[in-house]
Amino acid sequence: MRHTRPRLLARFLMVSVPALGLLLAMSPAAGASTTPRSASAQAALVARQALEHLSVGQHAADHRVSRPALRVKGLTQVQSTNWSGYADTGSGFSTVTGSWTEPGVSCTSTTSLAAFWVGLDGYSSSSVEQDGTLIECYRGAAYYYTWWEMYPANAIQVVGSTLHAGDSITASVVRSGTSYTLKVTDSSRSADSFSTTQTCSSCANSSAEWIAEAPSGSSGVYPLSDFGSWTESGATVKAGSTSGVISSFTDDELTMINSSGAPGALNSSGNGFGVTWERSS
Repeated sequence: MRHTRPRLLARFLMVSVPALGLLLAMSPAAGASTTPRSASAQAALVARQALEHLSVGQHAADHRVSRPALRVKGLTQVQSTNWSGYADTGSGFSTVTGSWTEPGVSCTSTTSLAAFWVGLDGYSSSSVEQDGTLIECYRGAAYYYTWWEMYPANAIQVVGSTLHAGDSITASVVRSGTSYTLKVTDSSRSADSFSTTQTCSSCANSSAEWIAEAPSGSSGVYPLSDFGSWTESGATVKAGSTSGVISSFTDDELTMINSSGAPGALNSSGNGFGVTWERSS
């Protein structure tokens, strides 16, 4: 889950149904497909090793796609090759938080991935400070992880591998000067929870994100695992001396068009939204 800037496609003042599929949903999550009891420890090890060169958070600004523009008050619509969610833009961001219930997946024999995360930067900068959860469908079995990453300082750091569908997750990135505390809490399984403090003196602090993503590998964007639906809730954000929710700042809605999708509108509190899987690629 390496991080470069978002592969933003086109900035338009519109809200649209995605060409490829993550649609707003408040429907129940897809049925979980967990690792079979018969799966060997070796299979799990191989699945985890397959993540070593994974890229999450990559959204280069040269992947823009043109389409008609419509004005929607207070919202900029952006297309992305593999992000779906929201990004606040501005300067001096220091806190981003979010919560969700880990969705289940329906796996096939095709390797596929789905990442859910919060972070600072990456939307319009070359640095990314982020953490969250990851689902990997590998040889028909589902593997769940918690992770963090500070790009370009390091690659994805997998922490927990006992995460299950239905677990309650809270993720945050909090900056104090040049120190960043990245924290994920799995209220059901303490082994998946962590808090780590990293240093970055060149990070831009120019955005905050809440994202469902189809991660990338050496051959491009992976198929998006069928996670049914994902609902982000309880989002908070701080920039400078101002604290608020997603809608408190200039917010862009990102629609995934190459793998599957679009988020729905923010809820009435401005601190959450839903994303629904439509198809893998």
